Amino acid sequence: MAVLTQRLAEWRTRHLSDRQMTVVLAFFIGFFASVAAFVLHTLIREIQLFLTSKLQLSSSNWLFLVLPVVGILFTMLFVRYVVKDNISHGITRILYAIATKNSRLKAHNCWTSVVASAITIGFGGSVGAEAPIVLTGSAIGSNLGQLFKMDKKTLMLLVGCGAAAAIAGIFKAPIAGLVFTLEVLMVDLSMASLMPILVASVTATCFTYIFMGSESLFSFHLDGAWVLDRVPASILLGIACGLVSLYFIRAMTMCEGVFSQLKDYRYTKLFLGGIMLSSLIFLFPVLYGEGYGAVNVLLEGKTETDWNVIMDKSLFYGHGNLLLLYISLVILSKVFATSATNGAGGCGGTFAPSLFIGGFSGFLFARIWNIYQIGVHIPEKNFTLLGMAGVMAGVMHAPLTGIFLIAEITNGYNLFMPLMIVCISSVMTISIFEPHSIYAMRLAKQGKLITHHTDRSVLTLMSLDSVIEKDYNAVTPDMPLGQLVNVISKSHSSFIPVLDKEGKLVGEIDITKIRHIMFRAELYNRFTVGQLMTPVSAQLTRNDKMEDVMRKFDTKNTNYLPVVNLTGNLEGYVSRTRVYSMYRKMVADYSDE
Repeated sequence: MAVLTQRLAEWRTRHLSDRQMTVVLAFFIGFFASVAAFVLHTLIREIQLFLTSKLQLSSSNWLFLVLPVVGILFTMLFVRYVVKDNISHGITRILYAIATKNSRLKAHNCWTSVVASAITIGFGGSVGAEAPIVLTGSAIGSNLGQLFKMDKKTLMLLVGCGAAAAIAGIFKAPIAGLVFTLEVLMVDLSMASLMPILVASVTATCFTYIFMGSESLFSFHLDGAWVLDRVPASILLGIACGLVSLYFIRAMTMCEGVFSQLKDYRYTKLFLGGIMLSSLIFLFPVLYGEGYGAVNVLLEGKTETDWNVIMDKSLFYGHGNLLLLYISLVILSKVFATSATNGAGGCGGTFAPSLFIGGFSGFLFARIWNIYQIGVHIPEKNFTLLGMAGVMAGVMHAPLTGIFLIAEITNGYNLFMPLMIVCISSVMTISIFEPHSIYAMRLAKQGKLITHHTDRSVLTLMSLDSVIEKDYNAVTPDMPLGQLVNVISKSHSSFIPVLDKEGKLVGEIDITKIRHIMFRAELYNRFTVGQLMTPVSAQLTRNDKMEDVMRKFDTKNTNYLPVVNLTGNLEGYVSRTRVYSMYRKMVADYSDE
């Protein structure tokens, strides 16, 4: 394999420039991502059809208490004994790989998420297939780039190509794939990087049409042209979507915290999450799987009878007067169903749940608006669509993705103005409370998030390990001045670390401060290192953010900072000169085309 890889890299170097090779790889990334999307959706559809085709519409179904737990159990066993790696939080893992691993994703990520999420969602897990496919597409891009020995900047671009192709392939929305990469993965676009991402997105979309036909994921026909009188309703819907997004993120984070405390108790998590998920699906069957079918009911319905279909197979069946209550309870419970699925050991994302909650929220908003005649009449199906865009934009902090995705997957370009109003209002509302998207907030807390701010991105990409200098001469506190002078003569720096018998850093010798006695031989046995050393002004650990490292250099006005481990043992020194030199080089590489 290594020989083949080397030959491929040599062939590429002889025949294609880096830019040409990137475009070629983008094409293949688009193709493989569309294949992965087709395989995943086919598996999910066939599993669901096999398990639920004979369930009755008019009564509650006890199988809903069993199937999701069985699916999560199968997924957990697959991940534990086959994958043997963590594949949850797909988009967060991509961001983490970009920030800390030079955009290198493991080879198994090219297929394991497809299998795991197909089992989870097919058996009723209330999550989405989009995040696993995005991870799969990005892994395909990363591994193709590694196979052809592409540099780390091109690897980052290929990861973005894979993500864009995945979104474009799933939704047949090439522009949405492009802006998703820009807004969510925060890969900066330039004229050089725009072409490969577009090639990947268009390729994935074309092959998805070949594999799956021209039918859109959601059925939508515009119910009346947009008019200026609906601007107030659109703004209020956007604010409502922002608040729903806030609820989604906060509730999801809370649930993840509960399940993370049980990380060493797999079967306890399975039991707790399984009971929660099964109970919710039993009460609200629309929570089974991705839930796109229920969203289509709201988009296609015209009468109460049409909309009441979403209460089929539930305890609410036949009670049309409880429709709004049912929808409200579904909105509140969906986030817990999603958290329980992933927390118990399932595999899936929050992309589809945000669209689901958004669609239900938009419909609920429009129904209440019309029932109480708050203003001019607004079409429920139009606002269902707007709600999908608004909540997704708020959860992801990605207004352009919300606008273009919904416009493309429904051919709803006639709603472009209200889509913009709702998405902007939603993101502005949630930004007051949450500065980062649901995908980025975990990494932001660790200081490992790549942003569009070049300085911060470079500092995030820099590794403290790469600048630690371990070539130093240490002394002990009881060493006489005479021996210290001998050590100084062999040192290449202006300081000497002082360590105790256990290797812990207790101080340092600043050569510039002892020059007045260094050459007085009569004092060599009178003074010891302990009498001459000075306290360390500041120290670092390997977990410190590079922003904090730079800040300490500035505030302490020092040229060297020691790096210690958790027990206080010295691991090495970081030089201001070396850090700034690497920083300048990375800024140049980051900005160079």
